[in-house]
Amino acid sequence: MPSGCSRRLDAVSSRGESRYEVPIGVEIAAQWAWRVVVIAVAAGGVFFLLRFFSEVTVPIAVALLGTALTIGAVDWLHRHGVPRLLATALVVVGMLVGFFGLLVLVGTQLASQFDDLRQSVIDGISQIQDWAKNGPLGLTDNQIGRYVDQVQDAIATFGQSGAVDRLAAVGTSLTHFVTGFFIALFAAFFFLYEGDRIWAFTVTLFPRAARRRVHSSGLEAWRNLTSFVRATVLVALVDAIGIALAAWILNVPLALAIGVLVFLGAFVPIIGALLSGMVAVLVALVAQGPITALIMLAAVIAVQQIESHVLQPFLMGHFVAVHPLAIIVAIAGGITVSGVVGALVAVPLVACLNGVVRHLAAEAGNPLQEDGLPDRPPEQARRAEAEAQEPADEADTVGPDHEPDSTP
Repeated sequence: MPSGCSRRLDAVSSRGESRYEVPIGVEIAAQWAWRVVVIAVAAGGVFFLLRFFSEVTVPIAVALLGTALTIGAVDWLHRHGVPRLLATALVVVGMLVGFFGLLVLVGTQLASQFDDLRQSVIDGISQIQDWAKNGPLGLTDNQIGRYVDQVQDAIATFGQSGAVDRLAAVGTSLTHFVTGFFIALFAAFFFLYEGDRIWAFTVTLFPRAARRRVHSSGLEAWRNLTSFVRATVLVALVDAIGIALAAWILNVPLALAIGVLVFLGAFVPIIGALLSGMVAVLVALVAQGPITALIMLAAVIAVQQIESHVLQPFLMGHFVAVHPLAIIVAIAGGITVSGVVGALVAVPLVACLNGVVRHLAAEAGNPLQEDGLPDRPPEQARRAEAEAQEPADEADTVGPDHEPDSTP
């Protein structure tokens, strides 16, 4: 019997009959249980605070993502003689120009092609009515008219009930969006300009003994975050170009707007580009009919296959090394907790945690392989450690008169 278990049994027996005998497995399970409960309560408290201050935490998270994407440009300009402040200002202005440029592009195309799309919707509804009357359903004009009236009444009722409350909610959301936009803008500016000083101050908040590991873990997390964001931008760009090009070839309206939507949706890995691609299929169905919609669907699936089998393994897997199952679980958890914002932040968070865990495990002398498993089974690891300690144990038996060799 191992010496630890024998000592525990001796301690239990020495307490006498006044203590109930508790199996060692139950005792260990209870110790694990209360620790897990404490960790869960602490994590819940942190999440509550983050969600309570979401008007600040969400813009800061977006600013961190934008900083991870553009910090390379600021560093490049600074290395080529541009003052850090001016380089930061140029990059921030470039981000604003790109953001509002996308909005103007989408708005212009919507304004120019909205009438054609609306006419296509009207024609499609007329075709559906003809199919319902002359097709297998065999509905009469009175039945079709009654169904149309019910839909119109439902829409009218929905538009009238609580209109003031919904208008107030829209105004509040717009105010929060504008406030969050400026918070993210200023946060990104200072992260780009003096992020090193901000991080150095953050490290000083930890105990002195933990600062070295906190600093190295933060650098590893930042490296994983920048790699993830840059790889995601490349994947999103390929998805957007592929789907928008297919829509343009098929003469589907709003091809550029669809490309922008796919680009933004691809920042939620795996499912974002697929869902935004379904919008392209729906527009093709409304504007060009089912044949074009099927071709558009095939194009979306082809782009997704290229992403899954070429881009994801070579970019995401190489730079970030996060398993696809972990990505799916993270996205599902993020959507459950915080909706679209949670899905956007979940995967970068998992990528950072993955890098930190691997870094700390390597520092502790237990490096993880690429498949996420230890180098060897536990029994083999213990035997290897015992064999490695044998020379040291023999050296300890040498008398005190022995002087170690100081030759390097």
